[in-house]
Amino acid sequence: MINIKRLSSLDPHFYQALDTLLAFETTQDNAIIETVARILSEIRARGDRALLDYTHRFDHLHANTLAELELPIQSCQQALQTLSPTESEALKYAAQRIRQYHEKQLSQSWQYIEPDGTQLGQKITALDRVGLYVPGGKASYPSSVLMNAIPAKVAGVNELIMVVPTPRGEKNQLVLAAAAIAGVDRVFTIGGAQAIAALAYGTQSIPKVDKIVGPGNAYVATAKRLVFGQVGIDMVAGPSEILVICDGHINPDWIAMDLFSQAEHDEQAQSILLCPDQSFIETVQASIDQLIVAQPRKAVIQASLENRGALIKVCDLAEACKIANRIAPEHLELAVAQPEQWVDQLKHAGAIFMGYYTCEALGDYCAGPNHVLPTSGTARFSSPLGVYDFQKRTSLIKVSPQGAHHLGKIASTLAHGEGLQAHALSAEYRCN
Repeated sequence: MINIKRLSSLDPHFYQALDTLLAFETTQDNAIIETVARILSEIRARGDRALLDYTHRFDHLHANTLAELELPIQSCQQALQTLSPTESEALKYAAQRIRQYHEKQLSQSWQYIEPDGTQLGQKITALDRVGLYVPGGKASYPSSVLMNAIPAKVAGVNELIMVVPTPRGEKNQLVLAAAAIAGVDRVFTIGGAQAIAALAYGTQSIPKVDKIVGPGNAYVATAKRLVFGQVGIDMVAGPSEILVICDGHINPDWIAMDLFSQAEHDEQAQSILLCPDQSFIETVQASIDQLIVAQPRKAVIQASLENRGALIKVCDLAEACKIANRIAPEHLELAVAQPEQWVDQLKHAGAIFMGYYTCEALGDYCAGPNHVLPTSGTARFSSPLGVYDFQKRTSLIKVSPQGAHHLGKIASTLAHGEGLQAHALSAEYRCN
């Protein structure tokens, strides 16, 4: 039997127990920080040569120049041709849905004119160059390529550079095919913190980017933290999470498998069920115990559920929504008969999956909205990755002579109040 925690909202110490369950140790390993800082410094100082050295050391891939580590974009197109028709169509269909959804997010520039002729507005422009990190080797995350690259291209990013490690030359054809479909411009077979450094600082062969997106291991995540400010990053992601609010009128096997879908990511992933029906919770526990046996990633799922999972009895769905807002989960499944009735009560979640048939796994691959979502409660103030992450806003201000006369007096008064006389005089000069 899987020893998953049982909690009840009626317990006087419930919220204390919930906070303990949600707590995740984010303290970084000092050894990792020191290693990454050294790598960043080396790449910044020695550029290509250091990058080649680290690629040889960590990926066992020898090259004399960076040109040897850049894949011709035709290789991605060729990878697409090697896929089975089923794989190819799945990637293309997912890409089409992701693109269609993100096109709705495009922001437009705007302006308006005040009665005195002053013009104000906002100009929207895309980032010039973005770096996309993709895990490599035996790992296969073509969905991550689509979710990160397509919004960038929809936003109008001129150049998208993908870095993907190929240990001992091992390339993943699905990842390369996804790059072709998504419109990636350049691909370098490098990885690790050294690849993040190359994108952040630039080398003799790799141009500096404006923003770095994409998932990676602890070294990659640490590197992204350390270069933030030099370049933008998407977010600092924690373990994957799912919170299921269920009314108890669904096949319990479905809910058990939905909990597994996040638990199988890693031992620190979190899967939580909120339900007002105690008997249904018992049937979900039975389904968990039965279905776990056949799971290829059984050990990981079991560790995740026992370490950070929970089956929680709540008084009603209204209370479940209140608890969900406190958790602010990455993925929130609203597995109830009338999900629209409860959506307005849910304020904090990366994505809400509504109804019995909307499993989170569909969102990971092909529903359309982005699967790069805020974790560890950051949905309280953060949003999913989207086109807006690859666009920036510039204010436009054109003050008329009449506007300068009026606004100049106001600015002068406020500037003198702050003790900034040059500001005040600059505004006063234009009052006349």
